[in-house]
Amino acid sequence: MRGKEENGVKTMAEDKGAIDLRDWIGRSETTTDVIAPMPVAALNATLDREDPVPRLGDPLPPLYHWLYFLAPAPTAALDIDGHPKRGGFLPKVTLPRRMWVGSDVTFTGVLRIGEEARRLSVIEDVSEKEGRSGSLVFVVIRHDITGGDGTVITDRQTLVYRDKPSAIEAPPRGRPVPAGAEFSRTIEPSAALLFRYSALIFNAHRIHYDHPYAVNVEGYPGLVVQGPLLATLLTDLVRRHLPENAIRRFRFSALKPVFDDAPFEVCGHRKGADAVTLWARDGAGDLCVDGLVELC
Repeated sequence: MRGKEENGVKTMAEDKGAIDLRDWIGRSETTTDVIAPMPVAALNATLDREDPVPRLGDPLPPLYHWLYFLAPAPTAALDIDGHPKRGGFLPKVTLPRRMWVGSDVTFTGVLRIGEEARRLSVIEDVSEKEGRSGSLVFVVIRHDITGGDGTVITDRQTLVYRDKPSAIEAPPRGRPVPAGAEFSRTIEPSAALLFRYSALIFNAHRIHYDHPYAVNVEGYPGLVVQGPLLATLLTDLVRRHLPENAIRRFRFSALKPVFDDAPFEVCGHRKGADAVTLWARDGAGDLCVDGLVELC
């Protein structure tokens, strides 16, 4: 596909009849939802937390906003991989694999269980790059979430689209993990855990629950642990070990997939009085996710 250069960024437009993905920059949509207690109780159970039954007025825990504002795509509108077919709010990227590779979430207030909330989503950037494995398309989406106290969460998410790797392509090289974890937790990535989380966020992507599809069609060694689940487990680790602190900002980057073929660890280390360095390492000891929490 021939492209053109705009401000140093290669677009996917052709001379005739093609779609310029940068036309999606600035598109927005607004979604409203009620912060119901049942999803909170269900995620607490999925994470093996022993919290009290959620009550109206309780603050929503960090990252639990991902349980709401879900897009109820009809089953007939799903593609073969379980994702909704391309188009609509998200750009019509033709590359087959889509992954959520990072977020930068700022908490300036709290959502409360029982209140109605609104999410304004804006596509801030679309860019195409060439990586070691071929073409990549990055999409940055900003979500501003407003509750009874005004805008309380800003969540900037990065998605990446890529082609399927060839059979001879080497897997990503492992990166060393940070030294000196102060606290950690070992997670058994059972099919039940992955299925429950996919159900909670209404994600039908088959790589997370359909083992034959993940292995035989996508070429993975097993089921893929969801990126947002890994991020939630990292913030959950902070909540378990530093319950007196509130989280005001959380950033994470997914560096290597985590699969269900071995237990993995989520780890943390205090970085001064108001921050925690976080990471996840897989059964091979490689760094898979790194993150940082800022406390208040």
